[in-house]
Amino acid sequence: MRILAIDTALDLCSACVADGPDALIAHESLVLVRGHAEALLPLVERVMARVEGGFESLDRVAVTVGPGSYTGLRVGLSAARAVGLATGAPVVGVTTLSALLAPQLALGGAGLDAAAIDARHGAVYLQAMSADDGIVVPPTHLSLDEAADRLAPGPITLVGSGAGPLAAVLRARGIAVAVSGAGGPDIAWVASLGLVADPAQALPRPLYLRGADARPQDHARLARR
Repeated sequence: MRILAIDTALDLCSACVADGPDALIAHESLVLVRGHAEALLPLVERVMARVEGGFESLDRVAVTVGPGSYTGLRVGLSAARAVGLATGAPVVGVTTLSALLAPQLALGGAGLDAAAIDARHGAVYLQAMSADDGIVVPPTHLSLDEAADRLAPGPITLVGSGAGPLAAVLRARGIAVAVSGAGGPDIAWVASLGLVADPAQALPRPLYLRGADARPQDHARLARR
């Protein structure tokens, strides 16, 4: 099965094409704080130009659905849906936390593996799993202290942009923790998870774990007539 994977959830703009979990054909990734909307489609076109058969050879499209940047998620989802509509290929969603966790879980080490994405304001988006117990903490928005409570007593291996701040809180409590990586997901793992996803369950729609930052300004609202 040939799959196009797209990730714009965090500070990466990435795409790849693979024929299987270990059969990467073409890929490209850019580090971007902003500008995903301008960069993604040209990037996808460059990747697809290196694929024999082009877009018509795709059997499936995968895209990260969050948690992540509101704008970035919308850009990736829109592009993935457009490719799916044009080619007739089903589109599946892969959560950012799962894509971060997948390579660590594949190592099969002991202890708890956790993905933490910086949610700002002293909070993280967190998911934790172990080989023995499966999902220990489902995708959740937590303060750093709440996240540490959920991960105790350790040992813990952390990945993701929130790994550093969360590791500091855990170490202050005397909990053994290692940081395996603080970047975004590897696009090849997004493709691998997309290959095994069920299109009926892994829907390409954004995963929001907290409400929007913007709030109505009631004190400044004009009275309706």
